[in-house]
This record gives sequence, C-alpha cells and structure tokens, in this order.
Amino acid sequence: MEKNRSLHAFIKEELLNQIKAKKYKPGDKIPTELELCKDFNVSRTTVRTALNQLTLEGYLERHQGRGTFVADQKLKQTLTQTVKRYSDQVAVQGKEAEIFVLSITVIPANEFLSQQLEVSSKDPIQRIERIRKANNEPTQYEIAFIPWDVAPGITKEQAASSLYASLKTDFDVHIAKTMEHIEITLADEICSKHLDCELNAPCFHIETIAENENQEKVEYSRAYFRGDKTNFVIERNYPKENTST
Repeated sequence: MEKNRSLHAFIKEELLNQIKAKKYKPGDKIPTELELCKDFNVSRTTVRTALNQLTLEGYLERHQGRGTFVADQKLKQTLTQTVKRYSDQVAVQGKEAEIFVLSITVIPANEFLSQQLEVSSKDPIQRIERIRKANNEPTQYEIAFIPWDVAPGITKEQAASSLYASLKTDFDVHIAKTMEHIEITLADEICSKHLDCELNAPCFHIETIAENENQEKVEYSRAYFRGDKTNFVIERNYPKENTST
C-alpha cells in the first residue's frame, strides 16, 4: 500500500513539474492512461489516482471521450501589502475581471457581527453579496458586512467596482489595515451554486476584518475561492538587520 502511494505521488509530481515547466501548456492534451502506464511502468489504477488528484487540484481537465488536458493557469492573487484592485491583478494575467453584485440588504447586527465590527446589537449593517469572475468563470464568492454609519447607502454600482476604492472616494473611509484568516473548506450548496463547482469541492475560505486609520472596524467579510481556479502569492520583505528564521 505504501509502495502504491509512493508511485502515484511520484507520477503526480513528475506530471506537475512538466506542466509548471511548460512542457505541457494550458489546453495541451497529455498522454493517455495507457501511454503513461508504459512510460512509468505502473498499473492503470496508479496512473488514474495521480490524474484524479491533479484534476481535483485544478491542474488537469478530463473530458469524456476526448482525453485529459492541461487546465488554464490558476488565477494568482496577492495576500501581501498591495493597493492593486482585483481587476488590476486579473488584467496583468491576461484575463478580464468582472464583479457581479447578487444583493445588497440592510440587516440588524446580531451578536456575532456586533463583536466583529464592534457595534451595538441591532445596529444597521449592510450585507453585500458578490461574485468575482475571471474570463466569465467564477473564482470568488464573497459576503461583506459594512456598518450603515460607516458608509450609508452603498449602491450596486459602487459594490460592482472596487469596494475599498468606493469607500475612500465616495465616503472618505480609508482602509488602513486588514487582518485575514485563511482556512480550507468544502463547498456547501450555496458556494457550489455561486462558484459553479461540485458539492464538497475544496475551497479557500478567507475571513477579513478591515480597519480605518483610527483602528475602527469598518468591514467584516467572508470569501470563498475555488481551490482549482485560484492560488495565492505571499511575499515577505526582511530588514537587513533581521537574522531570525
């Protein structure tokens, strides 16, 4: 059993290295299962396990009757300090960004939102539900909560662009700091519907608290990203005098 796991892990790594080295480019058809069995001298079950994992992780796409193809590159998003809007990050990757606003409603703050946003119970909170797309494919489903007093009457037009830019331009609210918590989750029925993915597909889940320059909480959000369409870049800068690891 251990040997089988090692074999399919080796095949998966070899194929992934070839994809990342662009031996196989997006849209290219990879060798058939039988060809891979001969190349690696392994069973079809071992090859299929490796291909299934690469498909689940979004590197391959399998089409019935046609074969297995290299998937389009995942959308990269930066988690470090950045002032680039979603559309800008997508554009430099040769994709067209779109933000679709599902709804904007005003709800009373429950106990959880009162704690996250440091507001009183039942204070009016704007609940903004959006989907972000790249080349018309959904990559992110997000629910943002903004106190009414922070930015009263946010419109769909404002939410359909950069929400943070709209807060600054239209409401004089500057986002000075965000704290983000990242977890892996599985798509429930709502996420599956809005992200156009299978139920229980792996997703990134990011919870964000945004503060202004006075350390006042101005937004709490929950965002879900398709694991097979998105990856994240984390860049750290270290001072010269810092020798810690």
